[in-house]
Amino acid sequence: MEPSKKQILQALGNLVRQHRTMLGLSQEELGFRANLDRTYISGVERGIRNPSLTALVSLANGLGITVSELLDGLEGMIAKPNE
Repeated sequence: MEPSKKQILQALGNLVRQHRTMLGLSQEELGFRANLDRTYISGVERGIRNPSLTALVSLANGLGITVSELLDGLEGMIAKPNE
């Protein structure tokens, strides 16, 4: 069974939050670095925003990592049904 959109977005949000907190950044500071609004960062982290590819690139740049580094581990974080 394929993971739901909600599961994917929540896993992505968790990854963004993990990277941000490891750097000791606030949502506001990440937003400044990524040229995105703090409320957008919040929405991504809560799994209610579906960021575009350009937003993912901006987020990764703001975190000082590549998009592939940002997404590394995403599949492992997605809850699989019946597991």
